[in-house]
Amino acid sequence: MFACICKRVRECEIRSLIQDGARTKRSVAQACGAGTSCGLCVRRIGDLIDEEAETETLGQAA
Repeated sequence: MFACICKRVRECEIRSLIQDGARTKRSVAQACGAGTSCGLCVRRIGDLIDEEAETETLGQAA
């Protein structure tokens, strides 16, 4: 599914960037351009960052 339609960036691509160290909306935008056009996806990018952080925290607790 596309997270950023303007730049044609999929959610899985953003998740991969986050897992590789992009921990802010700005760093995701710099890496792939998502969130730099109309801005409608910025909230979703933030949600993905939060989800990946939660997943990482759960993985460390196990």
